[in-house]
Amino acid sequence: MIRVLFVCLGNICRSPMAEAVFRDKVKTAGLEHVIEVDSAGTGDWHVGHPPHEGTRGILDQHNVDYSGIRARQTKTGDFDQFHYIIAMDSSNMNNLKAMTPPDSKVVLKKLLDFIPGHPVQDVPDPYYTGNFDEVFEMVSVGCDRLLAYIREHEAI
Repeated sequence: MIRVLFVCLGNICRSPMAEAVFRDKVKTAGLEHVIEVDSAGTGDWHVGHPPHEGTRGILDQHNVDYSGIRARQTKTGDFDQFHYIIAMDSSNMNNLKAMTPPDSKVVLKKLLDFIPGHPVQDVPDPYYTGNFDEVFEMVSVGCDRLLAYIREHEAI
């Protein structure tokens, strides 16, 4: 089983959106028996909460299921349990790098690393911008590219 973890700050906007979108793409590709998906936040403010209403709204508009998603905080054990840890922005990437055990073999990347030439490097936080449509588009394309990357590198 290939395990993918999406990470943002509070785990209520970007990373649960990415979790839901990626799960949907994995299911559509018939790979749900091969790829498992989760999300977490580097902060602990929203632990146990469902995704933000803006995230739920945009996922509903695109018929993407987010049932069962609840915020949790990243932990050191994630580096042993997951093969891919995907940060939404540079700040969270720096936090994850600081947590990474020296012997970790996890693939640690930002989501937009999978979209070469994208005009921005970080997925903006819609908690502050309110622009859930823009974030959904970035997440959707990034998840397409991530899935293609995993299929190529894991030979599935």
